[in-house]
Formats: sequence, structure tokens, C-alpha cells
Amino acid sequence: MTDLTRQPAHVQLRALDRREISSRELLDLHLDRIDATTLNAVVTRDDDAARQAAHTADERRARGEAVGVLDGLPITIKDSFETAGLRTTSGAEELADHIPDQDADAVARLRHQGAVIMGKTNTPAYCQDLHTDNALFGPTLNPHDPARTVGGSSGGPAAAVAAHLTPADLGSDLAGSLRLPAHYCGVYGLRPTHGLVPARGHVPRPPGWLTSSDMVTPGPLARHPRDLDLLLNALTTPAPGEGTPWCVDLPTVGKGVEHLSIAIWAEDPDCPVDHETAQALATLEEVLTAAGALVRHTPGPVRFTDSTSLFEQLLYATATATVDDETAAAELAAAGQLQDDDTSPRAIFLRHRSQTHRSWLRANEARARLRSDWQRLFTEHDVLVTPAAPTAAIPAGSRALAVDGQERNFFDQTGWVNLTSHIGLPSLVVPVTTTAQGLPIGVQVIGRPYADRVLLDVAERLATLLRAFG
Repeated sequence: MTDLTRQPAHVQLRALDRREISSRELLDLHLDRIDATTLNAVVTRDDDAARQAAHTADERRARGEAVGVLDGLPITIKDSFETAGLRTTSGAEELADHIPDQDADAVARLRHQGAVIMGKTNTPAYCQDLHTDNALFGPTLNPHDPARTVGGSSGGPAAAVAAHLTPADLGSDLAGSLRLPAHYCGVYGLRPTHGLVPARGHVPRPPGWLTSSDMVTPGPLARHPRDLDLLLNALTTPAPGEGTPWCVDLPTVGKGVEHLSIAIWAEDPDCPVDHETAQALATLEEVLTAAGALVRHTPGPVRFTDSTSLFEQLLYATATATVDDETAAAELAAAGQLQDDDTSPRAIFLRHRSQTHRSWLRANEARARLRSDWQRLFTEHDVLVTPAAPTAAIPAGSRALAVDGQERNFFDQTGWVNLTSHIGLPSLVVPVTTTAQGLPIGVQVIGRPYADRVLLDVAERLATLLRAFG
């Protein structure tokens, strides 16, 4: 019998529907894989609760009462999302014993669609690093090379999906936190249109808060675009406890590859990419052109540096909500002592952390104007393709980034994905190829607001074309 754990989620669900395997059996196959791995991707489990949920799903299916699009499918959840009765730490020592009594909204939606939660995946403390490592659980290893990083902060989810420990995971993305690990681990990762998937119950904010960051977006990771579509369906269907009176019907692409207009923003001097990444984009362009798509290069709809500066201002602002009064006062005092001509990273950090509400409102207006600039691009093109990152996965624990031997800012790793992080556009990382060392290289595909399913359609067609090309 085919090892179903190595199959994508939609194939596993089909096997469940055909009664070729039970949810309990499928769960145990995945738990066996988790037991056998040394990647340290899944850090918290409750096997008894998961088996009970799987048994209940099997009973529903036997009665012909499957409850949703994921019924009986075992999945994992990033440890930043609160899960009722299952420890949620967000990688932080002070939350080592935190067991929520309520699911995060996104988790509740997945359960409502029948998903079986089999464990929590690793994240840096409070999701605040580009490596996935913490004092509670230690580092998560990259399935392609344990000496390389999985990225962060959704590194546990990406590694678990890539290593077939789970068919899918719920991650989160504020500053590339989902898309960078997807790129480094060679899986698909979708940051949905901001606001489609509620973020209440994501830590940080502190446990119990009803609000969340105006930039953080929950999103799925999986090994096939069709799986992301299933997860997106579940994540955009309100659970009964929400009392939400609407449902979402997102558009699809509705035309063949030969009728697609695809823009490519392949390079920018403010965030250069290495030669293997550039070659991956060139290969993708060749494949699309051969299939009849209209492919055009663009310098981008916005200036890279302007977008990055605004992103940083809004990022530092949203991170201040939960600091204590003493820290906030100290930062305000330190900002007041800065010289007007001080443009150091510390000065930028302090000014943005202590900015007035008026300054934030003007930054929010600038964000709306940037979003309008992006919208103009999509009046002419269906999607925009960019690099996902300047390079493949860097060495684990490294605080340096080298691009073809040239040292760059460490945070350039997320420069390309953060073009959309503050704008809220749907953005998808698609695996394309591997380096000479066998490390994955992906690209980012961006669409207009609510074009999430358009991106997934394009990704599935790309996968077919790349297989034929290879």
C-alpha cells in the first residue's frame, strides 16, 4: 500500500472518503513519523485527544455525516495559536505551562471543518526571529540539510510539512514569517488577503486579548496548491461561535495559461538576489513563455526602499501594544534625546516605537496609497512574480547574509516578501527548483486583494509546467 503520509492532503482526504483508510489509522501513521524524526518540528502533542477526535470523525463518516472539507484529516498547528486544552507557548519560557481554554478563531474554523489537531509546531519565542529556535524546545532542523536554517517564525510548520510529518499546518505571517520558511523548506505557503482569516488568539498578543496586530495574517502551508485551497476554504468559513453572518466566495483564474498576463519583478538593487535565484526566475519565465503566457518584466509598482521604510514604521508601531509602561516611557525618553540627523537603526527603531498617533495615521494613509499603486499594476496583469528571498536557506543560527559573496543586511532575507506584508495583498510562495546543494528555491506570486484562489490556480499550473519542463 502507498505510504499515505507522503501524499498531499487532498489525496489523503480522498482515501478517507473512499474508506481506504480510517482517520485513526491515518493519524497513527503520522504520529509514527513524528516519533521517528529528529527534526524537532512538532513540540507538543496530546495523542489521546487526537485519537478521540479521529475516532469521532470515523464515526461521522460511517454515518454519512462528514462535517466539513477537512473531516478526519490530521494536521498540526503553529505553537503561536491558542488551542483549547493543548499547551500553547509561542516558544516563550513564561508560557511553558499555558493551556488555553479556548481555540484561536482560525483553529476553531479548522476544527469546525473536521480537522484533527495532532500537535503544535515550533516557533521562536513570540515569533520574533528569522530562525526557529527557543530556550523551551531548542532548534528545528531543515529536512533538506540540518546545517541550514528553516527560517522563522513558522519554521516548525514548514519543516513538519516538508518532512511529511503532517499534510498541512496553520502558520502565521507578519513580516514574512510564513513565506520565508516555506521557501527555505520547499513547500507552498500562502499569506491570504489580510482580514480574510481572523487572528484573535494568536500569541503575541498576550493570551486572552481580543485584538491582534494590524499586520499579522494566519495562513496555511502544504505540499500542493490544491491542499492550500482546501485549507483556505476551511479558514474562510466562520465557525458557529463567531456569529458571522457572511461567507466568502473567492474568484478563480478562469482562463488558461496562454491567456495569462504575468509580470516579473526579478531584481532590485536594494535587495539583490544570488545567481541561482536569478536562474530560477529565468527558468520560470522560459516555462511560462513556452506555454503561451504573456510575460513582461517590471521594475515594480512601488519603490523598494520607500515600501521597506513604511513597512518598518508600521511594524515597530504595531509591536508596541503590549510593552509595559516602564519600557514605553524609557523608549519615549530615549527617542527625545536623539539628534535630528541621527539615522542609525537604533534611532529609526526608537522614533517609530514612540511615534504619535498623528504620525501613524499619516503612515496608514501612505499605506493606502501604496496599495493603490499595486492595484494599478493588476489592471494590466493577473499576477506579479518576485523572488521569495535573495538566496536559499542560510546556515542555521547565522546572523549574516551573503549574496554571491557580498555581505548584506541580515533582514534582507525578508525584503521581497515584506513588499506586501503591510499592504495586505495575497502572497504565495511556490517551490520552483533546487540549488546545486539540493536546497529549495521558490518564488513569490502576488495578486490583487481577494485573488487568493487565482494565485493557487496559477501555482497548480506552474507545478504542471515545471514537471514537464524538468
